[in-house]
Amino acid sequence: MKTWQITRFGIDALELVERPVPAPGPGEVLVRWRAQSLNYRDLIIVDGSYIPQLPLPFTPLSDGAGEITAVGAGVTAWKPGDRVIGHYIQSWLDGAPTPENTRLSLGAPLPGVLTEYSVLPEHGLVPLPAHLTFEEGATLPIAALTAWNALFIHGDVAPGSTVLLEGTGGVSLFALQLAHAAGLRTIIISSSDEKLARARTLGADETINYRTVPAWSRRVRKLTNGAGVDLVLDIGGPATFTEALRAVRLGGRIAVIGFLSGTALELDTIEFMRTLATMHGIRVGSRAMFRDLLRALERHRLKPVIDREFSLTEAPAAFRHLASGAHFGKVVIRTGE
Repeated sequence: MKTWQITRFGIDALELVERPVPAPGPGEVLVRWRAQSLNYRDLIIVDGSYIPQLPLPFTPLSDGAGEITAVGAGVTAWKPGDRVIGHYIQSWLDGAPTPENTRLSLGAPLPGVLTEYSVLPEHGLVPLPAHLTFEEGATLPIAALTAWNALFIHGDVAPGSTVLLEGTGGVSLFALQLAHAAGLRTIIISSSDEKLARARTLGADETINYRTVPAWSRRVRKLTNGAGVDLVLDIGGPATFTEALRAVRLGGRIAVIGFLSGTALELDTIEFMRTLATMHGIRVGSRAMFRDLLRALERHRLKPVIDREFSLTEAPAAFRHLASGAHFGKVVIRTGE
């Protein structure tokens, strides 16, 4: 089988190698991946800035969809031919997160899915909804589940609530689609008027170009009659957090999701206390949350936004495209027909 690996850090270090197809043991299944999608996490793992101590060689990527081709002894949940999606945090099945159940994630520390076949435990998968293609299903494990968790598990939002979304990457666009379907009012910011126009076609109620309106929290306040938004999904990190704090209503919530501009937040303690806001870190979600998300996608017939698809042999180009920031939605790799 074809497998991508890195023996040193950097996109240029990605190497396509041949490996034997693994066999599933008791309680395991063999998945033939049909598509994978890229996340920012995958990019910074490959470039070495996220887990510099990662043991090499290593196969990257966390998100994939495919079909079961073989099952090990004792497996009852799946059969050959079933269409499935890999669950990102393999050890977090249900309940609250703990240090123990959040340890094992695909794409580090567990081997990633940028390969033709993987063996996973039978509990490490969820069913691919019938209305979605493999390519669409591959976009869901991190970005869509993160958006679901931020909105409906920790967000404390109800129909009519206002949500602020940052950028037009995977998490923000999934959040936009889910929020719109749930009857929430959405405000989205981006540096591109073209991307903002596309966001409106997906249901964005208000849009702000943060290049032309650097103090975008003031515009948000104006759009909410001075009150501020009920929930912010903060993707940018240090570059956006202060404005996000100024945009949230008294007693509102900020879901801390991304760190595109770095990891060290500067927090004005007095300003934060005055907002009475709740700040909550989001770490994707459990398998039970994933299944709830899939039911919502099926109910509303929602489909992910895919920016561009690459073949398996074009994987380095897919990483470079993600790194460019030009994408609108998810970047996908097709592993097979």
